[in-house]
Amino acid sequence: MTQTLQSPSSVFVDRRDRRSDSSWSSRERRQFANSHDGLSLDATDLANAVDQYKLMHRRRFITYEEMLTVIQSLGYHK
Repeated sequence: MTQTLQSPSSVFVDRRDRRSDSSWSSRERRQFANSHDGLSLDATDLANAVDQYKLMHRRRFITYEEMLTVIQSLGYHK
């Protein structure tokens, strides 16, 4: 016995296709969205550097290796 769960409102919407959704904003979803508020100056610099890295490399999330690369690009060392 197979049940099909369908309703008129369960239509697939491909949110990746910007042409199909007129309400799409130019805002990009990010790993640490809206977390820049209340950060120290150094943490804000790091957050902005990570955001720039993700935009340049078209990445939504980054790995620890990529994070280390960003940190080292800011001049930090062990």
